Amino acid sequence: MRRADRDAAFTDFVAARQRHLRRVAYALCGDWHRADDLLQTALTKLYVAWPRIRHEGGEEAYCRQIMVRANIDESRRPWRRERPSDALPDVAAADPAPVEERSALFDALQDLPEQQRKVVVLRHWLGLSVRETAHELGIGEGTVKSHSSRGLAALEQVLARQR
Repeated sequence: MRRADRDAAFTDFVAARQRHLRRVAYALCGDWHRADDLLQTALTKLYVAWPRIRHEGGEEAYCRQIMVRANIDESRRPWRRERPSDALPDVAAADPAPVEERSALFDALQDLPEQQRKVVVLRHWLGLSVRETAHELGIGEGTVKSHSSRGLAALEQVLARQR
C-alpha cells in the first residue's frame, strides 16, 4: 500500500469514528481532557500499526484496547498527572457539551468503580461479548460477569432515584 493511500484510509477512519471513540474514552476515564489525551494516544499508536491492523480489519477494536490499556497505565502513574493550580487562564468557557455527552447516564457511570465502569461500557454500550471484554481488560470471564451485574444494578439504583 502506498503511503498516500495508507494516509487517506487512516484519515477516513478517523473522520468516521472519532466522535464515537472520544465518547468511549470519556466513558472509560470520566474526564473530557483525559479522554482527548487517551484518544490522541490511541490514534497515534493506531497510525503506526495501521498497515498491519488494516489488513486484519480490527482497527476499532485495536484502538479501544489501546485506550483501555493507556487508561490503566495512567492510573498506575499518579506522579505523571497534572496537578491543579490556583492560577486560572483568561479564556472564555467552551460551548456546552452536546446533550448525549452530559446525560444522566454518563454522570451515573462516573460514580461506578473503575473496573465496573469499564466492563459496563465495553459490554453494554459497545456490545462486546463477555469473552471479548475479558480479553480487552485482561480479566476472567467470570469477573466480567460479576462486574457487569454489579455495575448495572448500581446504575439502575442511581437512575431510578433521579426519576
